[in-house]
Amino acid sequence: MPPKVAVIILNWNGKKDTLSCLASLTKQNYPNFEILVVDNGSEDDSLSTILQAYPYISLLETFHNLGYAKGNNLGIQHALKKHADYLLLLNNDTILDPAFLTKLVEFASLKPKGGIFGGKVLKLARPDTFDHMGGYWNPKTAKFCSLYFGEKDMGQLHTSIEVDYICGCAILIKQEVIQKVGSLDPRFFLLWEESDLCMRAKKKGFEVWLTPAATLWHKGSASFSSKAEMDYYWWRNRLLWIEKNCSRKEKALLYARIVIKECFKIYRRRLCKRKDPNFERYKAGCRGIYDYYKKNFGPLVKKPHVL
Repeated sequence: MPPKVAVIILNWNGKKDTLSCLASLTKQNYPNFEILVVDNGSEDDSLSTILQAYPYISLLETFHNLGYAKGNNLGIQHALKKHADYLLLLNNDTILDPAFLTKLVEFASLKPKGGIFGGKVLKLARPDTFDHMGGYWNPKTAKFCSLYFGEKDMGQLHTSIEVDYICGCAILIKQEVIQKVGSLDPRFFLLWEESDLCMRAKKKGFEVWLTPAATLWHKGSASFSSKAEMDYYWWRNRLLWIEKNCSRKEKALLYARIVIKECFKIYRRRLCKRKDPNFERYKAGCRGIYDYYKKNFGPLVKKPHVL
């Protein structure tokens, strides 16, 4: 029997996307996988609708929106108790090629040192265009360089490559990684948590691989109410990622050359450019920086803040 895969889908008021994702999973030609939907405190009728359409799948309720990290962690622990060999964290706004699981698990079996794997991610609205797949950490910018994002698929990703992280929209994890490295850090809540897990895995000797053999399509940005909210998590969690994954020397260099300058730049824009259409994004970024230094992690608490 092929390795057992636990497919973990996080749902938050997203029944339409989740039902489409589940429909694509029913067409998978892989013979040994189970589906677990983690409902992350939905306030619509997601639970009853999903169970009515797919009564045979497992469904776990959190009763509160715990975010991507903590919500998936509950699914991970549930799956490990059922002795899953691999865990596939799958965004509910994805559609899988029927051979996706087969191709990804087959590739993973060829990489004994591999711990985390991803496939070719294309945009659902533009199926010939690359979406966010993952990429490499760039110490010159203190950011990750995403591979081929927004480019038309012209066969650039023609072979499997080792990377620094895989995008969390579809990330296959060996159960040994969780046992040796731990789960997602819930402080991130949203954004940067998958790259943190990948980097922690690499430090423990696991490889992170991307293969074009396994294809999926991603809708994207379904977790955020606005670009400003995304900017908040991006800034706060970027600083947390640097704190966790860079050495003292690396942090000193990054702060001296990049981070401090960028923080002052966004703060000046937040103060001086109220008529700028991106003012709310500058304001959210400053709030993210502030909350990082105050160690206010988890979900964004939407209340007045003095910066």
